[in-house]
Amino acid sequence: MHKSLYGLKQALRAWYTRLNVFLLSIGLCASKVDTSLFIFSVGADICYLLVYVDDILLTGSNSLLLQRLIQQLSSEFKLCDLGFVHYFLSIEVQSTSMGLMLCQHKHILDILTRASMLSCKPVDTPIFTSKATILPDPLFSDATRFCQIMGALQYLTFTHPDICFAVNRVCQFMHASTDSHWATVKRILRYLRGTTSHGLHINRSSSFALNGFTDADWAGSVEDRKSTGGYLVFFGQTPISWKSGKQRTVARSSTEAEYKALADGTTEVIWLEYLLTDLQISSASAPIIWCDNLSATYLSMNPVFHARTKHVEVDYHFVRDRVAMKEIQIHFISSQDQLVDVFTKPLPTFSFTTSRFKLRVDPPPLA
Repeated sequence: MHKSLYGLKQALRAWYTRLNVFLLSIGLCASKVDTSLFIFSVGADICYLLVYVDDILLTGSNSLLLQRLIQQLSSEFKLCDLGFVHYFLSIEVQSTSMGLMLCQHKHILDILTRASMLSCKPVDTPIFTSKATILPDPLFSDATRFCQIMGALQYLTFTHPDICFAVNRVCQFMHASTDSHWATVKRILRYLRGTTSHGLHINRSSSFALNGFTDADWAGSVEDRKSTGGYLVFFGQTPISWKSGKQRTVARSSTEAEYKALADGTTEVIWLEYLLTDLQISSASAPIIWCDNLSATYLSMNPVFHARTKHVEVDYHFVRDRVAMKEIQIHFISSQDQLVDVFTKPLPTFSFTTSRFKLRVDPPPLA
């Protein structure tokens, strides 16, 4: 088994095949939408098993059922039961009075140490709010170091959605990073220095509803005038999925940019619905996606507008089909209440702090 895990080129496939066959043999069912997830249910009790290589996270509604699964795994593999989860894949898990808090305090300190910025002066926002200008700029002298820091920051966005836009913005220049890009990285690190204890709070909620928010910053990139789109999905009161990224093609109007972001958000919500179905969690109503562009909202429901959007890729029009089948609902939301601005554009301090609070990224509660 040691050779299968670490000594062969096909190590991951060999290990997963062995584990998958065993889990299925003892009654677990593999998720159809996430190959690393397995579900085991007996009557009203249910357990979830999540696998990442040889790290396993196990949770469920019945402690006796969990112990039974652990014993069965121990009979086949050499296990080390670490008890209640406190640390998993560099993510620290803390129990709070309201639920759980996920943070990466140690990971942040490691990044700051690697960048020699452990004693830097903190700032309130992770990115400059001024518009970038295209000026001659020398290439950064240590491209390897730049890529290593950015890779670590990308992993940090799992618990720090507040830096998602800033990290994505800099990652667009990893192939040819300059001194000004490194200055932006240092700005992110200075922000993290002041928020090392912050984390994502997962609060208990009786609501199983999915609510998505989508937004786009039309032609926001000064390099190629492509738009930046983003989405944020809540399960109950907790954000569970988010994205910030440059759109693949240039949008000829703000409506087109917003509609592309709406389509991306719809795709994610539909996938999450399938995942919740696998987890045997159902919602009483169709998910709602909130968009702050009236034209994009009308376009998702009214085919009359099709003549104005013939140049938009056909795959984005599947949103209308989902609305017609009542699988999702598209609602308008004012720009003042939009939560995805933090994923599409740099914000001033007050707006950014407000958005971070709504993202549930806060320091741990006082004991």
